[in-house]
Amino acid sequence: MSTTPATPEPKSDARGTLDVSGPSTQINGSPTVNDRHSLSVGSNGPLLLHDTHLVDMLAHFNRENIPERKPHAKGAGAFGHFETTADVSKYTKAAMFQQGATTRMLARFSTVAGELGSPDTWRDVRGFALRFYTSEGNFDLVGNNTPIFFLRDPLKFPNFIRSQKRLPDSGLRDNTMQWDFWTNNPESAHQVTYLMGDRGLPRSWRNMNGYGSHTYMWVNASGERFWVKYHFHTKQGVEGITNDAADRIAGEDAEFHRRDLFEAIERGDAPQWTLSVQVMPYEDAKTYRFNPFDLTKTWSHKDYPLIEVGTMTLDENPVNFFAQIDQAAFAPSNTVPGIGFSPDKMLLGRVFAYADAHRARIGPNFHQLPVNRPAVEQENHYSFDGPMRYEHSGAAPTYMPNSFGRPHADEQGPVDDGWEADGEIVRSAYELHAEDDDFGQPGTLVREVFSDAQRDRLVETVIGSLGGVQDPVLSRVFEYWTNIDAEIGQRIREGKAAADSGGEVDPGEVLREG
Repeated sequence: MSTTPATPEPKSDARGTLDVSGPSTQINGSPTVNDRHSLSVGSNGPLLLHDTHLVDMLAHFNRENIPERKPHAKGAGAFGHFETTADVSKYTKAAMFQQGATTRMLARFSTVAGELGSPDTWRDVRGFALRFYTSEGNFDLVGNNTPIFFLRDPLKFPNFIRSQKRLPDSGLRDNTMQWDFWTNNPESAHQVTYLMGDRGLPRSWRNMNGYGSHTYMWVNASGERFWVKYHFHTKQGVEGITNDAADRIAGEDAEFHRRDLFEAIERGDAPQWTLSVQVMPYEDAKTYRFNPFDLTKTWSHKDYPLIEVGTMTLDENPVNFFAQIDQAAFAPSNTVPGIGFSPDKMLLGRVFAYADAHRARIGPNFHQLPVNRPAVEQENHYSFDGPMRYEHSGAAPTYMPNSFGRPHADEQGPVDDGWEADGEIVRSAYELHAEDDDFGQPGTLVREVFSDAQRDRLVETVIGSLGGVQDPVLSRVFEYWTNIDAEIGQRIREGKAAADSGGEVDPGEVLREG
């Protein structure tokens, strides 16, 4: 009586890396006869369709790429860990933020507007996307290297991204297009001031801060609610580069930032960031002088000082860029107990849009890829089938409630991470708070935060970005900057006229912040 040999388990580790030490195989696992020559009728004869190895190789090659991200296409990242060193349990019950907890994590840094082939050193906001593989599920914090953003309503976001991309006829990027959008949306002024300042060109990803940018909610074990903002301050020091240096590097090494991060980790120089948070008592949001949920605004550090939480360290490079970085699907919808959303309209829009972008770009089962899987002991979700489905629930019921023992959740009543809302269904801007306006905070940034040298470079950068910009947009640019700061607006107006006559400046290349 013969017996059927047991089927061996696939040779892969927890991160999906195949054992490639053995002989070459075809994709069905059978031995490859030849990886060098196609099957033909004689040495000079036609190729044969039943050369399945050739067909598989070419067909897969045709489908090798997935669509690039619409924004944040150009980027790279690394793995590491986050250690909570302070006791913030009075603010949140999230397991990863309990003192002494260490959580494996992944970070991806990127530019917003540039395509996959664009240089790392173009002036742009940098994405700062973090995934924490917590014991309670994946927590994703998808932010930028600035604490604010261009918009406060997600309906404008597709239009904003298109204004940063390319013209429909020539396929070229265009200064008029982006300034037309910015000046027609004055809420952009705070972010544009950051972008045109020194932080618009970081020396490296290791030398920039990161921010959750949005307002989030923290909930403690007693059910108390707080509003919170995340700040990751680089331990390497904030450093920028000049426009001239950025242009030179773009021509010499378009992958400058990607190379810098990979090589730093490779040589054991693991970059670190200190996480601090601003915490606002729940009731304060109703009367704070700025609308605390407006993504174009910051909270004063005098009103809500930074509270240190812990340290983020990146010390492990990816072993396969496509599998672990390109297919990493960060989404602010990934939260865990003790962390919730807020009435921030941009955040609520992104809660849908990010996960849906991954469903379109990678597929509806993107969550099954090793880089996207949570590190929890058990998963029991009711998602079902779809293209490329691998994980499944066997013969268990695919519906709930059911009579066959498969658990499901059925909590009712108020949620612990919710907030009150009452009123008519409207389309409107945020309700204004006492000091809300579009130009006040960027004006403060220019006058009270920037140094004289930084103001000089801001003026130079704005003037440099106005090449080809025509009226009526150009006149609105001058008005836009005059509304931010009258002196800066006048200098930009005069400097543009001088630049049109051929003047130029030659500053130093490395810009350090104290």
